[in-house]
Amino acid sequence: MILITGASSGLGAALAKIYSQEMPVCISGRNPQRLKAVATSVESEIDTYACDLTDEQSVVSLFDSLAHPPSTIIHCAGSGYFGPIEQQSAVAIKDLLNNNITSAIMLLREAVKRYKHEPVTVVMVMSTAAQIAKAHESTYCAAKWAVRGFVESVRLELKGLPMKIIAVYPGGMATSFWETSGKSLNTDSFMSADEAAIMLKQALIATEHGYVSDITINRG
Repeated sequence: MILITGASSGLGAALAKIYSQEMPVCISGRNPQRLKAVATSVESEIDTYACDLTDEQSVVSLFDSLAHPPSTIIHCAGSGYFGPIEQQSAVAIKDLLNNNITSAIMLLREAVKRYKHEPVTVVMVMSTAAQIAKAHESTYCAAKWAVRGFVESVRLELKGLPMKIIAVYPGGMATSFWETSGKSLNTDSFMSADEAAIMLKQALIATEHGYVSDITINRG
C-alpha cells in the first residue's frame, strides 16, 4: 500500500492515478471534495482521508486510519508564494512556512515514530528551489531549503535502519500550483504533472542492495 499526501491535485493526484493501477493507494489532502474527485476519476479503488498535516492529531489520525503499514509514503503536500520580499504579506509567509515546513516535519516525524524499524520508503517531494536561490522566491526557497536540511538530518538518524528517505527536487510543472502562488508566468514549456509522475515512479525503482536517494526532475 502507498500513501500519497497533497494528492488532491498536481503531482500527488497524478501519482495516485498511476500507482492505483498496481497497488492499493490512500491519498490525503485538506479538501475532501477534491480528494473524492481524484478517487472517482480512476477505475481502481482509492481510499481518501482529509487531513491537516500541520496539526499533530490530524497526522496521527491519518496514520491510524491505514489498515497496515505502507510500503511507500510520498509527501507532495505544500504551497507556493512569490514576489519581492518587501511586498510579501506576513500572514501569507506564515501560511507558506506551515504548509511546507511544518507539514513535512509532522508527517516525517510520525512516520519515523511508527516505521523506522520497517522497510518503508518515504519520498519527500520538494522543489529545485531547495537547490538554488531565485529572485522573488526568497521565502519559498527558505521553506524548501529548510525541508531539505530537515530531511538530510533525519537521514543521519536513520543510518543503519531499514527505513529510507528519498529527496525529490522537481522543476516547473504546469499545474494549478501557480494560480495561488502570486506569480504570473507562461507554463507552456513546463512539464505536466503526468510527465513528472511517470519519471518519478521510474526513478523510485530500487534493487535489493541499492536505491536512488536524491532525484532532480528538470523541465526541458
